[in-house]
Amino acid sequence: MNPHLAPVEVPDPGALGHVQRLCDLAAPYTTGADVDALFADAMAEANAWHARRSPFFASLLGDPPEEAAPTVGERVRAPLVPAAFFKRHEVLSVPRDDVFLHLTSSGTTGQKSQMFFDEWSIRAAQRMVARVFDHYGWITPDQPVNYLLYSYEPAPSLKLGTSFTDNYLCDFAPARHTTHALRHTGAGHEFDVHGCITALHRYAEEDVPVRILGFPAFLHFTLERMTAMGVPPLRLPKGSLVVLGGGWKGHADRQIGKEEFYAEVTELLGVPGERIRDTFGSVEHCVPYVECAEHRLHVPVWSRAAVRDTAALRPLPYGERGFLHLVSPYITSVPAHSVVMGDLASLHPGEECACPLSTDWFTVHGRAGTSRNRSCAVAAAELLKGTP
Repeated sequence: MNPHLAPVEVPDPGALGHVQRLCDLAAPYTTGADVDALFADAMAEANAWHARRSPFFASLLGDPPEEAAPTVGERVRAPLVPAAFFKRHEVLSVPRDDVFLHLTSSGTTGQKSQMFFDEWSIRAAQRMVARVFDHYGWITPDQPVNYLLYSYEPAPSLKLGTSFTDNYLCDFAPARHTTHALRHTGAGHEFDVHGCITALHRYAEEDVPVRILGFPAFLHFTLERMTAMGVPPLRLPKGSLVVLGGGWKGHADRQIGKEEFYAEVTELLGVPGERIRDTFGSVEHCVPYVECAEHRLHVPVWSRAAVRDTAALRPLPYGERGFLHLVSPYITSVPAHSVVMGDLASLHPGEECACPLSTDWFTVHGRAGTSRNRSCAVAAAELLKGTP
């Protein structure tokens, strides 16, 4: 068994028994009335847990209830906390001595979300990722791979959530060789596009699959540079996989459509479309949202999603655009179990996707807010400035 699939226990089994049961569900896209009831009970436990330990959340829970979102659950109380709140405030529901991991959401400049995880919260989130990867057959302990990571090379002081996640994803297949696109220089990070092209050439000639992880903008820029240099298309070995995350934020002027981008990856690297997947997640909400083979971001069993209008934050019907509201009772360290993201999205019922999954799915249409609302992708995009 992959160690990230191993059992993990909530901090207080007596107070969080339903949270434990929900997070123990192994099939990531299970649906049904019994699962919905379990989710509601788990959220009630999470609300009580944070209300007893966080004056901030206790005050929030004491306010008049928010308008319930049917896609979250009619009997689920989910007070709305903007993700941007964590850029300005440190709020914990556990003693600081219980903090197992501290991650931030942005690069070397701009506002940073400060997120603190006890061991249960981060292990539970990692187990969710492992179960999604296991669902798609991407845990291959007997198959080494070469990695090209479009993320930050680890450094002693680096606490970025994206770097942590991408390096963690390398645990699902043993590494023969690893290349980081954003190289640590001792005074920051620089995008090494020529190093990426060299790595792709080397990997194409070897006999093991390649896994490309990280920011899509940097992969697109690499392929763009290959074309400009007249480099002929490569054919990465069979079984290669591209799993992207972080979006194009801060580099929208060079963003291309998803279908065009995936076609570019297939044409220049030989990776078929069903082996190219985007993801969505954040340091404020670590539940993994991974595209299905039809490239839809389905909501896993451990969370629920809604879309709320940008004026009064009322829940919107399927298909309409508003702020993405993500809810999951997994986190015990910080009252971030009901977060309104800064992303504009639309939610859709499972039957509107041709894949076998029946859970709701969402499409992200861009990021709302001011230029001060930065993310890892925004900071990373700055590394591309001035790069021809």
